[in-house]
Amino acid sequence: MKRLLTLICVLPLLSSAQDSETGNWFQYFGNQKISKRWNWHNEVQYRNYNFAGDLEQLLLRTGFGYNLSENNNNLLAGYGYIISENYVPGTDTKVRTTEHRFFEQFITRQRFGRVYLQHRYRIEQRLIGDQDLRWRFRYFLSANVALNKKELAKGALYLSAYNEIFVNGQRPAFDRNRVYGALGYCFTPELRLELGYMSQIQETRQRPQFQVAFFNNLPLTRRDPS
Repeated sequence: MKRLLTLICVLPLLSSAQDSETGNWFQYFGNQKISKRWNWHNEVQYRNYNFAGDLEQLLLRTGFGYNLSENNNNLLAGYGYIISENYVPGTDTKVRTTEHRFFEQFITRQRFGRVYLQHRYRIEQRLIGDQDLRWRFRYFLSANVALNKKELAKGALYLSAYNEIFVNGQRPAFDRNRVYGALGYCFTPELRLELGYMSQIQETRQRPQFQVAFFNNLPLTRRDPS
């Protein structure tokens, strides 16, 4: 665990010391069970052009979901508020925009021994500044693989990877693709930390990002007595 925390501190600093376009994302993902079937999703992402301080985007997202089967096959609808600060090409000037984003998604999970798979299908309706409503479709496939334990239990180290493709409802159809790999640690089955590296491929550019992500799945309801 100490080695993982050292990597979290050192790797982004190394990237910021170099003259590169490597950014860094600090992320918090909460998924709280509020009843046998219902859950509350809450999320904060602070994205930087460098290690920290040069804001690229602040994303706040929340929603409520319902499990179609026990602890799986989740339907969720929610809302996101996003502040973006983009550089004007060829200058050091930034332009701030705000976005209101509504979304609907379906998540299904599978497990094969030490391998945990997740599929997420998401539809977004986006209002960016004064622009007309835009639609976007996303497919996310992730895998977590337990290393030193047979499952993602307390003290488990694991490998994490995902690929997510974004398709616009208008032209150009291709929006972006994200490929991610990380090392994670389970403090408990409900609390996890990941240090990862993501490559974001867009139509005209490719940009690497370091990512620090914390996952909080502590329920808001009492556990069923055993």
